[in-house]
Amino acid sequence: MKISVGRLNKFLFFKLPSAYICGVRVQHIDDEKCLVAVKHRWINQNPFSSMYFAVQAMAAELSTGALVMIQTQKSGMSISMLVANNKSNFSKKATGLITFKCIDGKIAEDAVQKAITNGEGQTFWMKSIGTNEKGEQVSEMDFEWSVRTKSNKK
Repeated sequence: MKISVGRLNKFLFFKLPSAYICGVRVQHIDDEKCLVAVKHRWINQNPFSSMYFAVQAMAAELSTGALVMIQTQKSGMSISMLVANNKSNFSKKATGLITFKCIDGKIAEDAVQKAITNGEGQTFWMKSIGTNEKGEQVSEMDFEWSVRTKSNKK
């Protein structure tokens, strides 16, 4: 199955229903970048009339993880992926439509290729920037991904 915007959003519905219900949607994806948007609504608000941080984290993680998924799929190998760590910074209230952009596809590609080449797990950081409709940054999130080839041994 080739990864596409439609297939990723269908994946959300079936495998990550909380993200789907909160309104997280992939807007664009290619080998280098991924855009994920979510609109501030009643279902995803915090008590301070802005978007709950965990909803922002779901959208930001998806913008990085989808790029890792593309690279693992392109490799043709059986590769596991896992978030090992994350950091976040919130600089402005998240209201309206928030778009998370990750442009670290090359980082994911290099790590997956290195994992295949040397057979060792790789860890790497990817950044996602959340901006509002005015283009103002509301949050910045970094995710440390771990990838490794799967062994057929039991």
